[in-house]
Amino acid sequence: MINQDDSRQDLAHEIKASTGIDFNCCLHCKTCANGCPFIEGMDYAPNAVIRLIQFGMEEEALNSSTIWVCVGCDTCSSCCPMAIDIPGVMDGLRHKAIKQGIKIAEPDILNFHTEVLNTVKKYGRTHKLEIMMRYKLKTMDLLSDIGMGLKMLKKRKLDLTPSKIQDKKAIGKIFKKK
Repeated sequence: MINQDDSRQDLAHEIKASTGIDFNCCLHCKTCANGCPFIEGMDYAPNAVIRLIQFGMEEEALNSSTIWVCVGCDTCSSCCPMAIDIPGVMDGLRHKAIKQGIKIAEPDILNFHTEVLNTVKKYGRTHKLEIMMRYKLKTMDLLSDIGMGLKMLKKRKLDLTPSKIQDKKAIGKIFKKK
């Protein structure tokens, strides 16, 4: 039995207040983990990060690789029977970690997230294969994850060609600097 006093609930209240997301309805069915294309690079499954928040395990949640590995592709949220915005929760945790000056668990993650944004800007959607190829070229770490890449191709988690949206002007507005 886990003793949940009010002090351990501070993290849950803070993340819920900053993101507006009610993650307490999580069923911990692990559907999010089954759909995530980056689960093999995570130290905790997405639902396990939610559980860390629920139990007030702030240090574990903010120091996890998972919050940095999540690219916000929304695969988990689209599969979630409770429609929890899991990438939004991860984003809230990243902001809190940065605010507290916690060392980023994945040092090259900024390069990776930049590549994700570049594909969204280019196509209106993420193109995982291009993201991975560009990231690997930037870091010059070309072969370390080849096994995972091949598994993802085999499971059809990586499309060879990008899908594009029709209204590219709308995407341009999102990325327009004010």
